[in-house]
Amino acid sequence: MNVDYIVVGIGLAGISFCEQLRAHKKSYVVFDDGSQRSSLVAGGLYNPVVLKRFTAVWKSEAQLKLVKDQYEVLERRLGIKLISQVPVYRKFVSVEEQNNWFTASDKPELSKYLSTTLIKNNNKSVQAPFGFGRVNHTGRIAVKTLVEAYKKELIQDGLFIADAFQYDTLQISDKQVAYGYIRATQVVFTEGYGMGKNPFFKSLPLLPTKGELLTIYAPELQIDFVLKGPVFLIPIHRDQYLVGATYDWGDTSNAITENAKLELIDKLKTLINCPFKIVDQVAGIRPTVKDRRPLVGRHNHYRNLYVLNGLGTRGVMTGPYAAKQLFDFIAYDIPLEKEIDIQRFAEV
Repeated sequence: MNVDYIVVGIGLAGISFCEQLRAHKKSYVVFDDGSQRSSLVAGGLYNPVVLKRFTAVWKSEAQLKLVKDQYEVLERRLGIKLISQVPVYRKFVSVEEQNNWFTASDKPELSKYLSTTLIKNNNKSVQAPFGFGRVNHTGRIAVKTLVEAYKKELIQDGLFIADAFQYDTLQISDKQVAYGYIRATQVVFTEGYGMGKNPFFKSLPLLPTKGELLTIYAPELQIDFVLKGPVFLIPIHRDQYLVGATYDWGDTSNAITENAKLELIDKLKTLINCPFKIVDQVAGIRPTVKDRRPLVGRHNHYRNLYVLNGLGTRGVMTGPYAAKQLFDFIAYDIPLEKEIDIQRFAEV
């Protein structure tokens, strides 16, 4: 088999890069062994504002445009519903927070995102005496639905290999790589936390951050917006909501924990005061980076090996943007932005 690219990993990073390849009529094959689950447990929010500090997300405007472009294409092609344009309401805990919100809304980079209308809380099931601020241009991508449908399409097209990638069998020359019966020009690793086992890029400072989410059933809650307080509360369907997420830098297993469940319940009870039932709990390891920027670039020695990783908690937004950056770098020799280029760290 001769292809232009081998892509290793099919989470949000891998899907975003494959979409670049598809748009530019490049051939490819994808390896994935199902070991990485961060995309499958993602809340899927796209939100251009850091709500803890009332600041704009890095490259928010450019990222939002690519979010719209990529996921609308995927909806049409895969025949599935992916995009829910749901607003995000930030709960205020004091008058001071209200004032800080309105001050931030005057900044040019935030004025289009932060509504200047104070929303009063009229829902007796929600604890918010100081009301909410609304974030515009937000929504949710059904990430699990996307990953499952995308993998199915790859299988149907004969482009998916459900195996762990064996790095030591990769034969690299100046013009191509050989992996068993496959010949390719480039290899792009989009492995998430699995990059820690990759001998070509394992020296990069990828930090495993475990996150856990609950799904609750709360028929009395009746909200049709994402509620942000000490946790995110995300409506999904039929009176069910996602609650999350936790951040654990010590545990690198995909097992759910009682501690995380109790932490989320305690925080949730400060946000709502209606009955709820836990119907599911999931866990996954996020690939995060200390400077909160993705890891994108080319290996210093092997010029046909690349990495696209470290999307962190905003993968649905960052993925399409970082993938376009990497494709343009490989195909057109357009320099990567220094903020995401792996050359900002020790050489690999």
